[in-house]
Amino acid sequence: MKRAVGYVRVSTEDQAREGVSLDNQREKIKAYCMLKDLVMVEIIEDAGISAKNLKRPGMQRVLDLAKRKEIDAVIVYKLDRMFRSTIDALDTTRKFDKHGIEFHSLQESLDTGSAMGRFFFTLTAAIAEMERGIISERTTAAFQHMKAKGQKTGGDVPFGYDVDVDGRLTENHGEQEIIAIVRELRGTGHTLKSICSELSTRGYKPRRGTTTWFPMTIQRILKAA
Repeated sequence: MKRAVGYVRVSTEDQAREGVSLDNQREKIKAYCMLKDLVMVEIIEDAGISAKNLKRPGMQRVLDLAKRKEIDAVIVYKLDRMFRSTIDALDTTRKFDKHGIEFHSLQESLDTGSAMGRFFFTLTAAIAEMERGIISERTTAAFQHMKAKGQKTGGDVPFGYDVDVDGRLTENHGEQEIIAIVRELRGTGHTLKSICSELSTRGYKPRRGTTTWFPMTIQRILKAA
Protein backbone atom coordinates (compact mmCIF):
# COMPACT_ATOMS: atom_id res chain seq x y z
CA MET A 1 0.00 0.00 0.00
CA LYS A 2 1.09 3.55 -0.68
CA ARG A 3 2.35 5.71 2.19
CA ALA A 4 0.65 9.07 2.41
CA VAL A 5 1.25 12.26 4.35
CA GLY A 6 -1.50 14.79 4.90
CA TYR A 7 -0.90 18.53 5.00
CA VAL A 8 -3.28 20.96 6.74
CA ARG A 9 -3.04 24.72 7.18
CA VAL A 10 -5.03 27.66 8.42
CA SER A 11 -4.09 31.32 8.46
CA THR A 12 -5.37 33.67 11.16
CA GLU A 13 -8.22 34.79 8.87
CA ASP A 14 -9.12 31.23 7.88
CA GLN A 15 -9.59 30.08 11.47
CA ALA A 16 -12.95 31.83 11.64
CA ARG A 17 -14.08 30.58 8.23
CA GLU A 18 -16.34 27.53 8.18
CA GLY A 19 -14.98 24.38 6.56
CA VAL A 20 -11.23 24.99 6.72
CA SER A 21 -10.43 24.34 10.39
CA LEU A 22 -7.48 22.06 11.10
CA ASP A 23 -9.73 19.38 12.60
CA ASN A 24 -12.06 19.47 9.61
CA GLN A 25 -9.16 19.11 7.18
CA ARG A 26 -7.68 16.21 9.18
CA GLU A 27 -10.93 14.27 9.25
CA LYS A 28 -11.51 14.72 5.52
CA ILE A 29 -7.98 13.58 4.70
CA LYS A 30 -8.21 10.52 6.96
CA ALA A 31 -11.50 9.50 5.35
CA TYR A 32 -10.03 9.94 1.88
CA CYS A 33 -7.02 7.77 2.70
CA MET A 34 -9.28 5.00 3.97
CA LEU A 35 -11.33 5.19 0.78
CA LYS A 36 -8.24 5.07 -1.45
CA ASP A 37 -6.40 2.40 0.61
CA LEU A 38 -3.59 4.79 1.45
CA VAL A 39 -1.58 4.34 4.64
CA MET A 40 -1.61 7.61 6.57
CA VAL A 41 1.93 8.08 7.86
CA GLU A 42 1.48 11.53 9.33
CA ILE A 43 -0.62 14.68 9.12
CA ILE A 44 1.58 17.77 9.13
CA GLU A 45 0.19 21.19 9.98
CA ASP A 46 1.00 24.87 9.67
CA ALA A 47 -1.29 26.75 12.04
CA GLY A 48 -1.81 30.51 11.68
CA ILE A 49 0.58 30.77 8.74
CA SER A 50 -0.05 32.33 5.34
CA ALA A 51 0.70 30.36 2.17
CA LYS A 52 2.28 33.29 0.33
CA ASN A 53 5.43 31.18 -0.11
CA LEU A 54 6.79 27.73 0.75
CA LYS A 55 8.83 28.92 3.75
CA ARG A 56 6.61 27.23 6.33
CA PRO A 57 7.84 24.66 8.90
CA GLY A 58 5.18 22.11 7.99
CA MET A 59 5.59 22.61 4.27
CA GLN A 60 9.35 22.20 4.54
CA ARG A 61 8.85 18.90 6.39
CA VAL A 62 6.60 17.63 3.59
CA LEU A 63 9.26 18.55 1.02
CA ASP A 64 11.94 16.85 3.13
CA LEU A 65 9.93 13.62 3.37
CA ALA A 66 9.40 13.72 -0.38
CA LYS A 67 13.08 14.30 -1.05
CA ARG A 68 14.00 11.32 1.12
CA LYS A 69 11.34 9.23 -0.67
CA GLU A 70 9.70 8.27 2.62
CA ILE A 71 6.21 8.83 1.23
CA ASP A 72 4.28 7.95 -1.93
CA ALA A 73 1.50 10.54 -1.82
CA VAL A 74 0.73 13.99 -0.42
CA ILE A 75 -2.89 14.76 0.47
CA VAL A 76 -4.48 18.17 1.07
CA TYR A 77 -8.10 19.15 1.67
CA LYS A 78 -7.95 22.06 -0.76
CA LEU A 79 -5.33 23.31 -3.19
CA ASP A 80 -4.93 26.71 -1.52
CA ARG A 81 -4.06 25.03 1.80
CA MET A 82 -0.65 24.24 0.30
CA PHE A 83 -0.19 26.71 -2.57
CA ARG A 84 -1.15 30.30 -3.38
CA SER A 85 1.05 30.64 -6.44
CA THR A 86 0.70 28.65 -9.67
CA ILE A 87 4.49 28.65 -10.03
CA ASP A 88 4.96 27.18 -6.54
CA ALA A 89 2.28 24.58 -7.25
CA LEU A 90 3.79 23.47 -10.55
CA ASP A 91 7.40 23.50 -9.36
CA THR A 92 6.58 21.52 -6.21
CA THR A 93 4.45 18.90 -7.95
CA ARG A 94 7.16 18.44 -10.58
CA LYS A 95 9.51 17.58 -7.73
CA PHE A 96 6.89 15.18 -6.37
CA ASP A 97 6.66 13.55 -9.83
CA LYS A 98 10.43 13.26 -9.96
CA HIS A 99 10.36 11.25 -6.73
CA GLY A 100 7.35 9.20 -7.82
CA ILE A 101 4.99 10.93 -5.40
CA GLU A 102 1.35 11.62 -6.19
CA PHE A 103 -0.42 14.80 -5.15
CA HIS A 104 -4.12 14.68 -4.19
CA SER A 105 -6.44 17.61 -3.44
CA LEU A 106 -9.85 16.57 -2.15
CA GLN A 107 -11.90 19.68 -2.80
CA GLU A 108 -10.92 19.86 -6.47
CA SER A 109 -10.84 16.05 -6.96
CA LEU A 110 -7.24 16.30 -8.17
CA ASP A 111 -4.88 13.34 -8.47
CA THR A 112 -1.56 13.78 -10.29
CA GLY A 113 -1.12 10.01 -10.56
CA SER A 114 -2.26 10.15 -14.20
CA ALA A 115 -1.53 12.35 -17.22
CA MET A 116 -5.12 13.64 -17.21
CA GLY A 117 -4.87 14.34 -13.48
CA ARG A 118 -1.70 16.39 -13.99
CA PHE A 119 -3.38 18.37 -16.78
CA PHE A 120 -6.38 19.27 -14.63
CA PHE A 121 -4.06 20.12 -11.72
CA THR A 122 -2.17 22.63 -13.89
CA LEU A 123 -5.43 24.14 -15.13
CA THR A 124 -6.98 24.35 -11.66
CA ALA A 125 -3.87 25.94 -10.10
CA ALA A 126 -3.83 28.65 -12.78
CA ILE A 127 -7.56 29.38 -12.39
CA ALA A 128 -7.24 29.55 -8.59
CA GLU A 129 -4.46 32.14 -8.82
CA MET A 130 -6.47 34.16 -11.33
CA GLU A 131 -9.48 34.18 -8.99
CA ARG A 132 -7.31 35.41 -6.10
CA GLY A 133 -5.98 38.15 -8.36
CA ILE A 134 -9.50 39.27 -9.27
CA ILE A 135 -10.52 39.35 -5.60
CA SER A 136 -7.42 41.40 -4.77
CA GLU A 137 -8.20 43.89 -7.54
CA ARG A 138 -11.79 44.26 -6.33
CA THR A 139 -10.64 44.77 -2.74
CA THR A 140 -8.16 47.45 -3.80
CA ALA A 141 -10.83 49.21 -5.84
CA ALA A 142 -13.22 49.13 -2.87
CA PHE A 143 -10.62 50.66 -0.55
CA GLN A 144 -9.84 53.39 -3.07
CA HIS A 145 -13.55 54.18 -3.36
CA MET A 146 -13.85 54.41 0.45
CA LYS A 147 -10.85 56.72 0.64
CA ALA A 148 -12.31 58.93 -2.06
CA LYS A 149 -15.48 59.26 0.03
CA GLY A 150 -13.43 60.10 3.11
CA GLN A 151 -14.19 56.84 4.88
CA LYS A 152 -11.71 55.12 7.17
CA THR A 153 -10.33 51.87 5.68
CA GLY A 154 -8.45 50.47 8.66
CA GLY A 155 -5.55 51.20 10.98
CA ASP A 156 -5.27 54.10 13.41
CA VAL A 157 -7.27 57.26 12.86
CA PRO A 158 -4.89 59.90 11.40
CA PHE A 159 -3.83 62.66 13.75
CA GLY A 160 -6.07 65.65 13.20
CA TYR A 161 -9.19 63.59 12.52
CA ASP A 162 -11.98 61.66 14.23
CA VAL A 163 -14.30 58.98 12.83
CA ASP A 164 -18.05 59.59 12.83
CA VAL A 165 -20.77 56.95 13.16
CA ASP A 166 -20.77 56.39 9.39
CA GLY A 167 -17.03 55.66 9.32
CA ARG A 168 -16.18 59.00 7.75
CA LEU A 169 -13.13 61.03 8.76
CA THR A 170 -14.00 64.39 10.28
CA GLU A 171 -11.57 67.10 11.30
CA ASN A 172 -10.58 67.36 14.96
CA HIS A 173 -10.19 71.13 15.33
CA GLY A 174 -7.88 70.92 18.35
CA GLU A 175 -5.50 68.54 16.60
CA GLN A 176 -5.72 70.53 13.36
CA GLU A 177 -4.48 73.52 15.35
CA ILE A 178 -1.50 71.47 16.55
CA ILE A 179 -0.74 70.39 12.96
CA ALA A 180 -0.73 74.03 11.85
CA ILE A 181 1.68 74.97 14.65
CA VAL A 182 3.97 72.03 13.87
CA ARG A 183 4.14 72.96 10.19
CA GLU A 184 4.78 76.63 11.02
CA LEU A 185 7.60 75.80 13.47
CA ARG A 186 9.19 73.33 11.07
CA GLY A 187 8.99 75.90 8.30
CA THR A 188 10.94 78.39 10.41
CA GLY A 189 13.78 75.93 10.99
CA HIS A 190 12.85 74.29 14.30
CA THR A 191 14.15 70.79 14.91
CA LEU A 192 11.76 67.96 15.78
CA LYS A 193 13.01 68.04 19.35
CA SER A 194 12.50 71.78 19.70
CA ILE A 195 8.97 71.45 18.31
CA CYS A 196 8.25 68.91 21.05
CA SER A 197 9.44 71.38 23.67
CA GLU A 198 7.43 74.24 22.18
CA LEU A 199 4.20 72.21 22.13
CA SER A 200 4.70 71.19 25.74
CA THR A 201 5.39 74.80 26.72
CA ARG A 202 2.16 75.91 25.08
CA GLY A 203 0.21 73.21 26.96
CA TYR A 204 -0.63 70.94 24.02
CA LYS A 205 -0.83 67.23 24.76
CA PRO A 206 -0.40 64.21 22.46
CA ARG A 207 -3.42 62.13 21.54
CA ARG A 208 -2.44 59.07 23.59
CA GLY A 209 -3.06 60.90 26.86
CA THR A 210 0.60 61.28 27.80
CA THR A 211 2.19 64.63 28.56
CA THR A 212 5.35 64.01 26.54
CA TRP A 213 5.89 64.74 22.86
CA PHE A 214 8.43 62.67 20.93
CA PRO A 215 10.30 63.59 17.73
CA MET A 216 8.93 60.47 16.01
CA THR A 217 5.37 61.67 16.71
CA ILE A 218 6.14 65.05 15.17
CA GLN A 219 7.71 63.36 12.16
CA ARG A 220 4.55 61.29 11.59
CA ILE A 221 2.38 64.40 11.83
CA LEU A 222 4.51 66.21 9.26
CA LYS A 223 4.53 63.23 6.94
CA ALA A 224 0.74 62.91 7.02
CA ALA A 225 0.06 66.65 6.83
